[in-house]
Amino acid sequence: METKKEESRIAVIGIVVEQEASVDVLNETLHEYREYIIGRMGIPYREKKVNIISIAIDAPQDKISALSGKIGNLPNIQSKTVYSGVKA
Repeated sequence: METKKEESRIAVIGIVVEQEASVDVLNETLHEYREYIIGRMGIPYREKKVNIISIAIDAPQDKISALSGKIGNLPNIQSKTVYSGVKA
């Protein structure tokens, strides 16, 4: 019997880290989802004392939502998720 493969989505999570003390817990959270992360770009904006991170991810909708929710609940971190119309 053939099982249905879970449909995946492509998304980008934009993250602004407002205090450097929050970086470790963010990295731990991202590490939990490493199998879905396509790429990551981090920009330290020293003048404003923030870090800007973008995460490209290809995962089932529920995994992206779970990761986005976890990131959104971290202290001193702001995030938004943008989804592609592409489904695999």
